[in-house]
Amino acid sequence: MSRAEGATPAEVEGTRRTLAWGVHLLTASGAAVGLAALLETARGAPRAALLWMLVALVIDSVDGTLARRAEVERWAPRIDGRRLDDIVDYLNYVIVPLFFLAWSLRVEPLWVAALPVLASAYGFAQTEAKTEDGYFLGFPSYWNVVALYAFLLDVSAPVTAAWLVGLSVGVFVPLKYLYPSQMAAWGRVMNAGAAVWILAVTALLLWPELPGHRAWAWLTLAYPAAYVTLSFWLGGALRRRGS
Repeated sequence: MSRAEGATPAEVEGTRRTLAWGVHLLTASGAAVGLAALLETARGAPRAALLWMLVALVIDSVDGTLARRAEVERWAPRIDGRRLDDIVDYLNYVIVPLFFLAWSLRVEPLWVAALPVLASAYGFAQTEAKTEDGYFLGFPSYWNVVALYAFLLDVSAPVTAAWLVGLSVGVFVPLKYLYPSQMAAWGRVMNAGAAVWILAVTALLLWPELPGHRAWAWLTLAYPAAYVTLSFWLGGALRRRGS
């Protein structure tokens, strides 16, 4: 960040601190967005709930980059941004979508919804949740994406339960998944794809009467499929030293 022309050192420092705290506020706002998604789910408005989940996803997609640019560790050191991000992510990527699936009876039997909650608690807490070379280790708890497609494709409750069981096991399997904000060239490609994907699924939620709605929903799966394919190609299994 360059010093503004004519600004005093105190003014520049104040601006930087304000920007850093603003980024922390943006991250924390994701928790309020998660609450909105829970309330919309409870009142029987699944499309609104899923739209709020997408808002939370957008916030999570940009706050890390903004935090680095604002140098939050230097200008707002009293707040651990990574811990704050993990708290908000566990709410929005785990609790909110699993509540959505259970409340709307899109998983059967209901107790299966507890498996991702338990598995992801482990996933978030492990010391190698993110690898040194910039990947997530194990399935990165994208349960919001599972909830989105269970709704858009009207997946049966038993099939959704099978997906939850399989992906819960995937949390413990040491495969590396892309962490786009930590990557250079591929990160830009994946982020651009994510932007298109978010716009597409938002349109599907806003306009359910869209001709060929189900076919378009299937088509949007191309991005998650590309994400998984690239993850296995570029990341693969974790290779520990000496193995």
